[in-house]
Amino acid sequence: MSRLAAKAPLLSGGSQAGLASLSGIGPRVAEKLAARGLLSVPDLWLHLPLRYEDRTRLTPIRELVAGHSAQVEGVVEAVERGFRYRPMLRVAIADDSRQTLVLRFIHFRSTQVAQFQPGTRVRAFGQVRFGNNGPEMVHPSYRLLAAQAEPTLPDQLDPVYPAIEGIGASALARWIAEALRLLPPAEKLELLPAEVLARLRLPSLRDALLLVHRPPPDADTTALAQGIHPAQRRLALEELLAHHLSLRRQRVALQRLGAQPVMPAKRLPNTLRKSLPFALTGAQQRVLSEVVADLARPQPMLRLVQ
Repeated sequence: MSRLAAKAPLLSGGSQAGLASLSGIGPRVAEKLAARGLLSVPDLWLHLPLRYEDRTRLTPIRELVAGHSAQVEGVVEAVERGFRYRPMLRVAIADDSRQTLVLRFIHFRSTQVAQFQPGTRVRAFGQVRFGNNGPEMVHPSYRLLAAQAEPTLPDQLDPVYPAIEGIGASALARWIAEALRLLPPAEKLELLPAEVLARLRLPSLRDALLLVHRPPPDADTTALAQGIHPAQRRLALEELLAHHLSLRRQRVALQRLGAQPVMPAKRLPNTLRKSLPFALTGAQQRVLSEVVADLARPQPMLRLVQ
């Protein structure tokens, strides 16, 4: 067995199903995910968000702040398609605050232009900037709304995941949500004793995963942005524990391989000591004796001497 043959521990109680078990993931998509190290359902559990977008509320256009991201809802008032210097689509929407916001698109299709008919209700999310014509969003995400329907707002922050080449953001988020539905009960997933979690004031692994992927609107977004939220600390502890167990497993595997004992002549340690331009300390004497004893054993010593 080589050093690489000792695999890292798997999540306790976790499903090890391949990604092909999720709807919409075929061989070509699985290959793109594998290039980022995503090979199984638990890998998606641990593909954590970079940041979050708050789509749980609507902001009146009158209250938009430059440099901040916000979600607005309004009715299309005018559409302008220009070709000066470069193609550009500008859509003006207004809301009940009687203010206008311009949605600006540089890359667009003709079918996209046809969607924005005057009177169409639009919900858009993006970063606000102020131009010559007031507030605007450049390439916001948006959805068209039915004229009479009152679509509900989500009750969780939207996670934004690290991009994967060739994979759309919405598809990736959908697969991660599907993977999270396969999370086993906390008692099957958890490695740490309940008293340890209570002493450290940390949630269970299951609760930590769900909160990091689906934080509620009242979550401490500042702590999440800084990476110090208890749920993130719990996941960091899990990673350290997995790393420690992985190294321990490799150590056990190497010791099982055995090693050729080396029986140095008794005079060699004394010769080494005399050749040094300094006298060994008591601790150095002890380590030298331990190294000599380890060389005579039929197992690798796995020792780091500084």
